[in-house]
Amino acid sequence: MTPASAGGAPPALAIDDLSVSFRGRHGTINAVRQATLNVFPAECVGIVGESGSGKTQTFMAVMGLLSAAASAVGSVRFEGREILGAPVSELNRVRGSKLTMVFQDPMSSLTPHLKVGVQLAEVLVKHSRMSWREAENAALRVLERVRVPEARRRLRQYPHELSGGMRQRVMIGMSLLCEPSLLIADEPTTALDVTVQAQIMDILRAMRAESHMAIVLISHDLGLVAGLADRIVVMYAGRVVESAGAADLLGRAVHPYTAALLKCVPDLRAPRLERMPSLAGQPPSAWSLGTGCAFAPRCPSARERCNSERPVLRDVDGTAHQAACHYPL
Repeated sequence: MTPASAGGAPPALAIDDLSVSFRGRHGTINAVRQATLNVFPAECVGIVGESGSGKTQTFMAVMGLLSAAASAVGSVRFEGREILGAPVSELNRVRGSKLTMVFQDPMSSLTPHLKVGVQLAEVLVKHSRMSWREAENAALRVLERVRVPEARRRLRQYPHELSGGMRQRVMIGMSLLCEPSLLIADEPTTALDVTVQAQIMDILRAMRAESHMAIVLISHDLGLVAGLADRIVVMYAGRVVESAGAADLLGRAVHPYTAALLKCVPDLRAPRLERMPSLAGQPPSAWSLGTGCAFAPRCPSARERCNSERPVLRDVDGTAHQAACHYPL
């Protein structure tokens, strides 16, 4: 049980039995399958898994940003209100203000022909009904808040004039303009060098401490998530396979997939560099998911039951540590 849930506060975001599918010429691909998870106020939840595990599509469905070929069923409640399938006009009242998302490629998220200051100010003019002068002053303050050097000069620059790390800071600043209650960060440090990665994570940590907003941190890097998350949710082949408090999961992974991911995290305290372990096999094709556990073909602990019966997510030993495994470690 998380501190937020222990206090009786309702979740800021409640995803229940969410499935996302894509229609194609050769059939339907099930990208997310019956995912259920909560994010409580002021909590940071890390969502981890290999590419194709359903992490991003889960939260694209939350934001109402799925492609035209996609459909989503289930329930997504934000601050108690159902938003899955809500009209665009209703979604626009919360997107960009109370509920925001930072994407992994800031260059594709920023409008290339508009100066940074204009793009930031537009958000406030639209959502907060500020005058342009007020919005421009607020834009300057938010760039300073996310540690953009020479912030006033950056307002007059175009996105292509900024480095990748600087553009990501601008996107984080944009997401914070309206003081959201939940920030979704999708691979926010991808393609950045390790020094800039650390700076971006420090900014997210500081913003959370200052504003007490909830954060969903999506990443394939379990080590990166471990430094910020209160709770970690592991996804595989479109399903949640393990969920626990960060310290509990890192110290006692009970799903074989999570245990394998942890073995792939380098130990910088080791006296000498050793060959990095790897996870054998490949994730299953979305076209050929059988009736059993999707991880069974790669699992060293798989038994006959694993190939024929899909495990459900359940509490392990009566605790809030959950795993979808017939034979948890």
